[in-house]
Amino acid sequence: MKRIPLFAAVLSLASTPSFAAHPLITDDTGTQGKGKFQIELNNEFAWNKTDDGGMQTDETAGESAVAISYGLTEHIDLVAAMPFQWYSIEENGVQVGDDSGIGDMSIELKWRVLEQEDEGFSLAVKPGISIPSGDEKHGFGSGAVSPGIMLIATKEGDFGALHCNAGYSRNNYRDDAADEATRDDIWHASVAAEINMSDNLRAVANIGMETSEEQSNDNHPAFLIGGMIWGVSDNLDLDLGVKCGLNDAETDTALLAGLAARF
Repeated sequence: MKRIPLFAAVLSLASTPSFAAHPLITDDTGTQGKGKFQIELNNEFAWNKTDDGGMQTDETAGESAVAISYGLTEHIDLVAAMPFQWYSIEENGVQVGDDSGIGDMSIELKWRVLEQEDEGFSLAVKPGISIPSGDEKHGFGSGAVSPGIMLIATKEGDFGALHCNAGYSRNNYRDDAADEATRDDIWHASVAAEINMSDNLRAVANIGMETSEEQSNDNHPAFLIGGMIWGVSDNLDLDLGVKCGLNDAETDTALLAGLAARF
């Protein structure tokens, strides 16, 4: 396999990304409503530095993704997303890698299966697949269809909301070497909180962990996110956040920025 940075590898190999209220990774149970659309433009710019036996490696990577959600019913959304990814690698100040390309497309179905309005509690299930639209030879896809599923719980209150996710994805690869080097079964667990600062401003925080995709690595990536979501209007949100790695398996730092428009 062509060597690619940690962040780019995570972007290209994750089977079924779940598109939450950016900058959160943990999804909520909310749906758009029958016949309504939401378009998200989300960006992530990441930096990672390692030092191994005097070899200092500096990696930068990023992704710009477009996600479209459509309300099939009041409780069911169809979500499709397409990412564009890039990365650059330097070893002791010398560039050894630089590439960009379209990643694998994802299609998901979010179904809110339970809603207790009086309690502010709801549950949703979100199955999905990734479609091999990226070039796996350059590290921008797996070359095969991969399925996954996410279980979502949301508890809303007067001061904000709490979201919990538990998920599984099956990573399939067309390349035999990639299949042998990576785990097939990926588990995800995360929790996110939203705090209402004002009528149109929310502070958000997110923590989570996921199975390492490297077969030889038992150090599983863990992350922490802090950010803000500004409701410019009823149908437009802008967001900004920072993602930090909690261990060496996760990318050091990433800046998150995006917008969501509903109509």
